[in-house]
Amino acid sequence: MSLKDKTIFITGASRGIGREIALRCARDGANVVLAAKTADPHPKLAGTIHSVAAEVEATGGHALALQVDVRDENTVKAAVGRCVDVFGGIDILVNNASAIMLAGTLQTPMKRFDLMFGVNVRGTFACSQACIPHLMKAANPHILNLSPPLSMDAKWFKHHTAYTMSKYGMSMCTLGMAAEFAQHGVAVNSLWPRTTIATAAIEVNFPEQILKASRKPAIMADAAYVIFNRDSRLHTGKFYVDEAILREEGVTDFDGYAVTPGTNLYSDLFLD
Repeated sequence: MSLKDKTIFITGASRGIGREIALRCARDGANVVLAAKTADPHPKLAGTIHSVAAEVEATGGHALALQVDVRDENTVKAAVGRCVDVFGGIDILVNNASAIMLAGTLQTPMKRFDLMFGVNVRGTFACSQACIPHLMKAANPHILNLSPPLSMDAKWFKHHTAYTMSKYGMSMCTLGMAAEFAQHGVAVNSLWPRTTIATAAIEVNFPEQILKASRKPAIMADAAYVIFNRDSRLHTGKFYVDEAILREEGVTDFDGYAVTPGTNLYSDLFLD
């Protein structure tokens, strides 16, 4: 398996899972486009598109840092155009950018509702729409959405309806686009973690003990890497779970992914 000379366009790539996927691809000598809003250091959150670009280059990849608000159609189109100008095409799109607010209906301001739908649903759709014409020219094209398996069980909606709707919106893009573009050989899949992942979103939205009972973002990057190397015409429309896909590849020891080895891990949302 190798992504050498492949071009990967990753949204939300300035930290967390997006950063980790970027570095995993860079190890093969891939071209990595870091599309995210954070161009200047954040007072509370580590990482910018420029700091990750430097890490990608140091790891052996080729980086292009682009400040992108995925909600802005024109900015997205310009970024995709710039990517194609620099690297000649696009092989993989990772829709990783996401907004979260775990609150009930009465506690969710419409501003936050709009942010979640703007980033999660509109951003995923807009980036996919802009990249697909280029992906259809690639040898083994993939879109990977960081979103959960679809379920209509009310327990996943009752405590945070707006957030669930927005993440399921991403998953509905997987369902629909996989069927729509199957004839063109463009794979569209989703990936979700079996456990919580130690990212800024977990640190801000969950108690500290959950952060300590999480896995590192590397497990998601390794799972994504497996997906990217699968035949796009044979593996599409799937809702993958990180641990399950790595077990398919023969991985049995997951202790190295744990933030606190030996601790009982905390299961992520949307998985029974």
